[in-house]
Amino acid sequence: MGIEVGGLLGLIILVLDVYAIVKTVGSGSSTGSKVIWVVLILLLPVIGFLLWLVAGPARPARA
Repeated sequence: MGIEVGGLLGLIILVLDVYAIVKTVGSGSSTGSKVIWVVLILLLPVIGFLLWLVAGPARPARA
């Protein structure tokens, strides 16, 4: 098998971080809050994602 466990784990973290960033940008929070969350997720991929799961910004605003 050509895929190592570390590579697969890295890919999973990348996918989860992209998901968190997309959900953050689409949330109804203020722009400043969105920027802080995106920077946190980018600088600390695993810890940032876990913090986002626990205390992330509000869900998308309804029209």
